Amino acid sequence: MHPRDLDALTAEDLTALAGEIRSFLVDSVAQTGGHLGPNLGVVELTIALHRVFDSPRDRILFDTGHQSYVHKLLTGRHDFSRLRAKGGLSGYPSRAESEHDVIENSHASTVLCWADGLAKANQLLGHRDRSVVAVIGDGALTGGMAWEALNNIAAAEDRPVVIIINDNERSYSPTVGGLANHLASLRTAQGRHVDEMGYVAGEQYLALGERALQRPPTVDWAFSDSLHAAEMGSRAFAPQGMFEDLGLKYIGPIDGHDIAAVESALKRARDLGSPVVVHCLTEKGRGYRPAEQCDEDRFHTVNVIHPDTGVPVKSADKDWTAVFGEEMAALGHEREDIVAITAAMLHPVGLGPFAKQFPERVFDVGIAEQHAAVSAAGLATGGLHPVVAVYATFLSRALDQILMDVALHRLGVTFVLDRAGVTGVDGASHNGMWDMSILQVVPGLRLAAPRDADQLRAQLREAVAVDDAPTVVRYSKGAVGPAIPALGRIGAMDVLSGSFAPAGALPSHESGRAPFRADVLLVSVGTMAPICLQAAGLLAAQGITVTVIDPRWVKPVDPVLPALAAEHRVIITVEDNSRTSGVGTAVSQALRDADVDIPLRDFGIPQRFLDHAKREEILATIGLTGPDIAHQVTALLGKLKG
Repeated sequence: MHPRDLDALTAEDLTALAGEIRSFLVDSVAQTGGHLGPNLGVVELTIALHRVFDSPRDRILFDTGHQSYVHKLLTGRHDFSRLRAKGGLSGYPSRAESEHDVIENSHASTVLCWADGLAKANQLLGHRDRSVVAVIGDGALTGGMAWEALNNIAAAEDRPVVIIINDNERSYSPTVGGLANHLASLRTAQGRHVDEMGYVAGEQYLALGERALQRPPTVDWAFSDSLHAAEMGSRAFAPQGMFEDLGLKYIGPIDGHDIAAVESALKRARDLGSPVVVHCLTEKGRGYRPAEQCDEDRFHTVNVIHPDTGVPVKSADKDWTAVFGEEMAALGHEREDIVAITAAMLHPVGLGPFAKQFPERVFDVGIAEQHAAVSAAGLATGGLHPVVAVYATFLSRALDQILMDVALHRLGVTFVLDRAGVTGVDGASHNGMWDMSILQVVPGLRLAAPRDADQLRAQLREAVAVDDAPTVVRYSKGAVGPAIPALGRIGAMDVLSGSFAPAGALPSHESGRAPFRADVLLVSVGTMAPICLQAAGLLAAQGITVTVIDPRWVKPVDPVLPALAAEHRVIITVEDNSRTSGVGTAVSQALRDADVDIPLRDFGIPQRFLDHAKREEILATIGLTGPDIAHQVTALLGKLKG
């Protein structure tokens, strides 16, 4: 299908198409998993977008992009059988898939910055027949970047950008904050008069739209002047307030599920020739009863489900997020000073139980990670211990604040990073593969990587006990495997396999040097423990002796590690993080500082963006499996003996 195929469809055809798309989405996503609720909510809006604008000449941009499935269908991508799977369609816009996909931004609140830059490019290159259209949710508008962009967009009245606010009152969960309250006031003030004023679909509305198009430009063509309101038998409203104050024209609110209404508004916005906000009211999960009846995230993301009921096909094992949530609730009962901060992801990061029991001690700041970090600094200075829970991939947004507002002031703030390492199906932007690299530069920060549920509970408690420096606890996505017991402890590090006598306790050779404890010291970081133990077993089968340790806290490097390394022929580090500036790099530096000169081989994620696939498939592709590690270690030892 090509977007221009929509031009010949009648109103009845378009209504039927919307129904067919919803049925297709429910059936397809139920089989593969993916973002269901957001896409069900934008069916009519996306149809109207492609009817009014000529993609790809006109640039249609989606903030975050998890609502782009309808866009994919309308631009010819109909095979959803391998959605988010290796070799299949991405769950987000993808330039590799289509010329209709302009940006691959699956981090929120960036689209208006893109739109500003594209509009400037159009102006400088003389492309006055091209439109730039940015679709942004009310949740994404809570991010600071969106308002930085609005400040710039509004500054140039002759540089048109069409900003569509997809207002469904939610990001993952209900949108919070002053902006949410303002948008809610627009909905309630005008929603009461929608039916009587003919604002929803119908001849009355279309006639109104035609008259509006013939009038001189106004800020709010539906409600801005008292004359028109009098014609419709109601009073005048001026809902645009905040947007008008910024210098932006405003159209709306529009029923985002009425194709004719949205089309008329978009045509008006397109023809104004200046920056304009089109405010569309939509319903997340529209047309799918299980989503409509869900009070939490409206089926924002689903795994494989029964399409008729929305019930997961497979009962979920306990995952890392749930373990964190349980332990946070337990800590809340034990310590009244512990508070929680989330960036529009209360339930996805596991803070639901804590919020239910301690609602006054949870702060949802919206999609504003920078503010979350600095607000946490204020809470810590005020005598509390904040726990900031975010996805690992989003932490980089707050690096400056962690560095200059938390660490510089030596404040006890704990950052909990969910979905760290390779996350898989959500693609390049959602892999949490940079946190252990970027956080190495933060003085005083301590970083824990638990290997199992027991260690997550223990290390979270150790983290919140620190009151003079930032602490970080990072863990993976998905189910938690079985507990991996330690044989003993050297320094603060757990020995998972091999000798566990304290470093330096073995008798020395006559030469004065301690005997080699084993051939290989294998440093296993966090959830890589099962893979490292598998590699150790494969090496042992070849007669190669291995000590496997879990450092538990990977920053700073345990001071005992260099001495322990000196009792081995080679040292191997394995981490679910970028090899560049990661744990392996830190260990190498610690060895140099201690004048320990032994070969080191670091295994980790290569410095490239990874295609979407299952976690296991990605690990195999990049060589992070037990057999791959064992093979390369064997080759390394062979070279040393040669």
